[in-house]
Amino acid sequence: MRKILFALIFALFCGGQVASAQDEPLRIIAVFAHPDDADSRMSGTAIQWAKMGHKVKFVSITNGDAGHFETGGARLAQRRRAESEEAARRYGIAEYKTLDNHDAELVPSLHIRKQVIREIRKWNADVVVGLRPNDYHPDHRYAGILVMDAAYMVVVPNSVSDTPALDKNPVFLYMRDRFKRPYPFQPDIAVIIDDVFDQKIYGMMAHESQYFEWLPWVDRRLDEVPKDPAQRREWFVNWRGRPNITPEIRKSLEKWYGSEKAEQAVYAEAFEIAEYGRQPSEDEVRRLFPMLGQ
Repeated sequence: MRKILFALIFALFCGGQVASAQDEPLRIIAVFAHPDDADSRMSGTAIQWAKMGHKVKFVSITNGDAGHFETGGARLAQRRRAESEEAARRYGIAEYKTLDNHDAELVPSLHIRKQVIREIRKWNADVVVGLRPNDYHPDHRYAGILVMDAAYMVVVPNSVSDTPALDKNPVFLYMRDRFKRPYPFQPDIAVIIDDVFDQKIYGMMAHESQYFEWLPWVDRRLDEVPKDPAQRREWFVNWRGRPNITPEIRKSLEKWYGSEKAEQAVYAEAFEIAEYGRQPSEDEVRRLFPMLGQ
């Protein structure tokens, strides 16, 4: 009785909230094809989770060793790993891991599926975020398939038995994309990221080999990239950071934040609930995305 009374008194001094099992940090893992795939699509949400005390991990299934026009192989993989680690530091997330599978050669093989299952299990994930399996890049498509192939197997003890199975199936989500076939992305959940947009851009810019070398080279605009750091940021925002709220995402924001906040939002990230994995109720979505409505 004395312990209960003490807890209630302590809670009053701490804002009136009594600690419970729900106060445990959420554990979110994003699994994708290349270092930088998740950064443009969900790093703002990852920053918000991290600021609220939750644990976020990014996992790139390949090491990115093909994505450049001058360097490649182990040298490029080492550089991209370092860039990813710096991005994680800037975002404030727990870890950004790159697995040692070759870029541009990813296939949904059993041994890589097992790698994905292990990563999800070791993280004890509440939420798993992946790519949709329809995309211009074969690595993106197969990364999406690998995550979906793991969605049930993460709770099967006799599959990948060297790593303990999860007690409950996580919620699996897709990151946003622009592709229309076989059906367009559906923004079931949308998160306003205006307050962390600058930090998101700062983190994305850690991927120098991609955003200031490889991708501009592919787009035939490498000569446009400024040398001055301040000018680089402005150029990068104009290229990769323009407002991106579609009517469909605005409607989703209205559901989760109300019409006034949704109308004022400039930047947002969106997620689609996959058919595989646990199907969350609206209340559970709000628990897993505690930034909604704030």
